[in-house]
Amino acid sequence: MLFSRLFALSSALSVAVAQYKGFNYGNVFMNGAPKQQVDFENEFNTAKNLIGTSGFTSARLYTMIQAGTANTPISAIPAAINTQTSLLLGLWASAGQGSFDNEVAALLAAIAQYGTAFTDLIAGISVGSEDLYRISPTGIINLSGAGANPDTLVSYINQVRRAIAGTAAASKSIGHVDTWTAFVNGSNNAVISACDWLGMDAYPYFQNTQANSIENSYELFFEAYDATVAVSQGRPVWVTETGHPVSGPQQNEAVANLANAERYWEEVGCALFNNINTWYYTLQDAAPDVPSPSFGIVGSTLSTTPLFDLSCPAGSPGAGSGSIPSSSAASSPASSATSASAPSSTASVPSASGTTETAVTAITPVPGPSLAPSGSVSSAIPSSAAPSQPAGSPSAGTTQAPSAAPSTLITVTQPATSLPAPSSCPTTLTTPFEYPHLIVPVDASQPNRAFGTSYNGRFSPAISTLFNFDIPAAYAGRTCSLVFLLPSREQLVSSSFTLSGAGGLVVDALAVPATEGTSFAIVPAGTRIGGVESVRPGNGWVVASGACRAGERVGYRVGATGGLDLEYFQNSAMAPIGLYVTVC
Repeated sequence: MLFSRLFALSSALSVAVAQYKGFNYGNVFMNGAPKQQVDFENEFNTAKNLIGTSGFTSARLYTMIQAGTANTPISAIPAAINTQTSLLLGLWASAGQGSFDNEVAALLAAIAQYGTAFTDLIAGISVGSEDLYRISPTGIINLSGAGANPDTLVSYINQVRRAIAGTAAASKSIGHVDTWTAFVNGSNNAVISACDWLGMDAYPYFQNTQANSIENSYELFFEAYDATVAVSQGRPVWVTETGHPVSGPQQNEAVANLANAERYWEEVGCALFNNINTWYYTLQDAAPDVPSPSFGIVGSTLSTTPLFDLSCPAGSPGAGSGSIPSSSAASSPASSATSASAPSSTASVPSASGTTETAVTAITPVPGPSLAPSGSVSSAIPSSAAPSQPAGSPSAGTTQAPSAAPSTLITVTQPATSLPAPSSCPTTLTTPFEYPHLIVPVDASQPNRAFGTSYNGRFSPAISTLFNFDIPAAYAGRTCSLVFLLPSREQLVSSSFTLSGAGGLVVDALAVPATEGTSFAIVPAGTRIGGVESVRPGNGWVVASGACRAGERVGYRVGATGGLDLEYFQNSAMAPIGLYVTVC
């Protein structure tokens, strides 16, 4: 329909060859009932025989463990053997070492039990699913559950390599699945280096602070793909989740209905199929209950007759020929991603990625302080207080060009313990608020080094941090306050900080926002708008207030005074910590 609207070929896509095409499969139904071997066989056979298409003979799993057991291999394995369905295996990695040990035990047991009948079907082994996203600011605010930090994931990947050495699965490639903005965040580079391939989850439907109508979904998706390829260190990038819902709430300009789901399949799906290893989300998610949103291409009754036409336009890759078009946009779009998912052996939970996986009981990790990431490229830290969203969904805001430094902000420095002045919004995050979509440290001692994006704010005699906020157009006519919050250690639940020195902070509004490539030597000019005289835990401060710069991207530089040295993990959950814009 719209394949005449072609873009320049991506270098990565132009040389790609797809071996696998399939869907995502959880280990429980929507009501929490475990899937049995016959259920997986029915699903796999349905996928292979869908009217209007062919070749959907691969299945992506989220866990190796049969629901309701401790470490029994998932019954999808014998179902795959019986139906000759290839498997992108998943080991759940967000529930701690003990849980991961059970995942590895199930993998080894399956290899021993089924031998090469199983291992010959392995497309790859994924260590984790969106674990990095879940410890990101967006994942935390969306209450997406426990995640895992980069060091933990690297350790798990190495554990799997050691475990399968000498087995029939020894040659199988190992990767990690996450949202594309998790990959482009420089803090996570070690995970990329440890992988053989990257699995990217991206859903333009959830990019709800952008122009995300179905007309723009193609461009948004391939911007995300290109951004991931750009940071992949030469690793192949597979598409492990994408799709458009057939029903559910409207997300900004994105409407969930059959017509748009069909168009997304035709434009994005058909561009991927047969060129890039792709596991579409999803064959069926409305069994027996219908989630909101629902992404299933078949309804509550499993049937080879889909809810919409799955045929691909002549000449498209999905039709069996042709080359894949890609966005001509820059490879580091301004949006950011969100998502979540979580398997368990007991109850099922609808994840932010739309996946119904099993819930694992786990303790949310408390990220420790770390130095600003070394080297990085590309995109942004996700954005504001949006509802739970699927993988790859940016909630980062507007793409409008930045304007000059705000002249409407007034200098106000006020402790959180006092009542806010009439011209300022509260320091609590009880009103609408925005958190940074990009956090970039810069270091005077390394003036030409671009550290890239970070989850942490860092202020010291040498290091300052740049923050970008995308202010939604809906805030026109309202008051915005820039606030800095530092809870006491006792208040923190899912963050941490280190603090020394008795100094304070100074804050400049930047003439233009930062980018992930900004270094100390090229920090944009700034105008002093306020500060904090003395930073003490257990307080919050209004730095400046004024009319919201609605529909604009605004940037700030925060530096230290008086010998202060503070580093913290930006986090808006439970006891918020860091720099925010509150709205009233």
